[in-house]
Amino acid sequence: MTGWVLAVDLGTSGLKVGAVAQDGTILGSRQSELTTTFTDDGGVEQDPASWWAGITAGVRELLADEVADPVELLGVGITGQYASTVPVDAAGAAVGPCLTWADDRGARFSKAKFGGIAAGYRPTAILPWLRYTGGAPSPGGADPSGHALFLAHERPDVYARAATLLEPVDYLGLRFTGRAAATPASMVASWLTDNRAGRPLRYVPRLVRASGRDPGRLPELIPAGSVLGGLSAAAAAELGLPAGVPVVTGVPDLHAAYMASGAVHDFAAHITISTTSWVSCAVPWKKTDIAHQMASVPGVRPGQYLMIDNHETAGVCLQWIRDGVLAHPRGSVPSWDPSYDDLVALAAAAQPGSGGVIFTPWLKGERSPVDDRTLRAAFLNVSLTTDRADLVRAVLEGVAYNMRWLVEVADSFVGRRLEPLRVLGGGAQSDLWCQIHADVLGRRVERVADPAVAQLRGVGLYALMALGRISLDDVPALVPAATAFDPDPVTGAVYAPLYAEFTGVYGRLKGMYRRLNR
Repeated sequence: MTGWVLAVDLGTSGLKVGAVAQDGTILGSRQSELTTTFTDDGGVEQDPASWWAGITAGVRELLADEVADPVELLGVGITGQYASTVPVDAAGAAVGPCLTWADDRGARFSKAKFGGIAAGYRPTAILPWLRYTGGAPSPGGADPSGHALFLAHERPDVYARAATLLEPVDYLGLRFTGRAAATPASMVASWLTDNRAGRPLRYVPRLVRASGRDPGRLPELIPAGSVLGGLSAAAAAELGLPAGVPVVTGVPDLHAAYMASGAVHDFAAHITISTTSWVSCAVPWKKTDIAHQMASVPGVRPGQYLMIDNHETAGVCLQWIRDGVLAHPRGSVPSWDPSYDDLVALAAAAQPGSGGVIFTPWLKGERSPVDDRTLRAAFLNVSLTTDRADLVRAVLEGVAYNMRWLVEVADSFVGRRLEPLRVLGGGAQSDLWCQIHADVLGRRVERVADPAVAQLRGVGLYALMALGRISLDDVPALVPAATAFDPDPVTGAVYAPLYAEFTGVYGRLKGMYRRLNR
């Protein structure tokens, strides 16, 4: 089959662009790093202009290397981070930085609107949200409603210039087509659309009012999986692509990962080891577990839902220990600048269980299975015999313990044991990390081919499906599992008591974290 899709994956730490053939083959890809700005008051920002610059450079490189023929371009698919906010003026220009999913500066305004005693919510406030959407804005403020409240109260100049507040994938759709629009999938973290099966496409007016959102600043709402528009002449000229090529509505990375996993049937599950991590599967119903911040949200076709949840920090923990602890001591020239392969090799030198050291990977608080922004990471049970190998392996194991905690709650949510688990994401490139997950979870883990760029394949397949060139039933055959990791019961027995201690840490230390970080 000839023809290809331009796939864009806007991650948190990096941006990828790729050419995906109709059979799911990734013909080529390019990646650029993104700069994130952290502020002392909880701000986590990125520059939207850098996203478009990375896309333009990546596409130009693909074309220069003759990875694909522009004439055979079938369409454009977009995925990436969500629960983030880009303020955009009437001309379509960003008038401020993107407030990312980790930006919680709106917490005090969100807590005043939604906060209470039932899983952090006021019971009378939460019930209408659950009825219509399956979820609700977080009292913690790290979502589009919290961002909107923060901008309105603390950045009134930016808010006044903003005609629309867009999710990143919808902002990129605007850059490609000139049209500012969103879908129930891209707006999922705002919890403002009527997500009940068979209901008309709409924002729910009472929820918009309850959220404090300005309805005039909400984007036009169109169906997920539809064509947003044709590639504009201006964007085509910048990218070196033909104008008018259809651009499919953007979707969160959750939806792209679902497609990329190849596990698309109901209750067939996948996990990710990316900057963040989650476990998900398709389910046939709308359901909410508010206590564990888990819900089902609109999927990739009508009547289908995807389980949604999120660990705030996963793969980024390995980046943190490399860049923040081992490689670059403050005020000195680094004597050791390890690659990720170096770190994994170091971790492999330590014994399973890391000499009894436990790492809690809560560097920026947590969302699921507990929504607590005050949590922080820790190394526990460190002794004089603990060395760097133990610490790095403890990070890998701590992320896996956190995943088991979430997967066990997910089992209860869907009413069955989720196994096998497809795995993808940058962290899944490591055989060691995949095997640690299998041993800690006690379940078979199947790694998809090219896990670090799998989301490009996923959003490429999503775009092909939206354009009518494949069906969802075609997807499993286009995403073969490359490698399987079966749990080792001997190693699992080492991890069992450590995991039991890990799950007790939150209850024992949450009070301290709240006092220190409130």
